[in-house]
Amino acid sequence: MAFNQELEAVTQAFSGHGVDEKSLVTLLGKWDPLERESFRKKTPHLFSEDHERHFQRWDDQYVRLLKHEFVRFKNAVVLWTMHPWERDARLVKEALKKGPNEYGVLIEVACTRSSEELLGARKAYHSLFDHSIEEDVASHIHGIERKLLVALLSAYRYEGTKVKDDTAKSEAKTLSNAIRNAHKKPLNEDDEVIRILATRSKLHIQAVCKHYKEISGRPR
Repeated sequence: MAFNQELEAVTQAFSGHGVDEKSLVTLLGKWDPLERESFRKKTPHLFSEDHERHFQRWDDQYVRLLKHEFVRFKNAVVLWTMHPWERDARLVKEALKKGPNEYGVLIEVACTRSSEELLGARKAYHSLFDHSIEEDVASHIHGIERKLLVALLSAYRYEGTKVKDDTAKSEAKTLSNAIRNAHKKPLNEDDEVIRILATRSKLHIQAVCKHYKEISGRPR
C-alpha cells in the first residue's frame, strides 16, 4: 500500500465513527518518525501547528473524543502518533499528577533524551499547559528530590566527545566525599552533587564514575 493510501486509511481509522484498531496497529506500527510527522502535518483537523515552537500538537478536544471511542487503545495509539516533544511533555505532566511512584518517568525523560529533545519537551510543555516543566516540578514535589529533579529537567548538556580528565577526577573526589558524608547531608540536597549530575555531559559523568570506582576501591 502506498503511503498516501496508508495516510488515508489511518485518517479514516481516526474518523470518530468507530475506531478501526486493526488498521491503526498495522500501519502505525510500521511508520518511521518522518512518516508519523507527515501524518501530523497532513491532518490539521487532528493536529494544530505551534508556529512559535515548531511542532504539531494533538487537538485536545479530539483526544477527548477518542477517549470515548477506545479507552483501552487510546493511550498507546495517541502517544505513538504524537510529536516526541509533546509525548514527553504529557508523560511528565501525568507523572506529576500521579505522584512519587511515577517520578521515575521524570528521571527517564531528563536523562535519556538529547539536549535538543529535552529542550523540545520543555517547549511543548509551555505550549500545552501554559507553565514550564521546572515550575510545575517545583510546585508539585516537596521532598528532598525536588532540587535534583528541577536541575535535571532544566539541563542543556554539552554532547561533544571532549572530556577533561583532571576535572572528572576532581569531581569524582567531590562525589566520594559527598557519599561518605551523606549521613550529614543527603546527596539530593548537596549542591555540588546536583551540579555534576545535572550539567555535565554523559561522557564526562562516565569518566567521573570511573575515577570514583578507583578512588573508592569499588570494582569496575
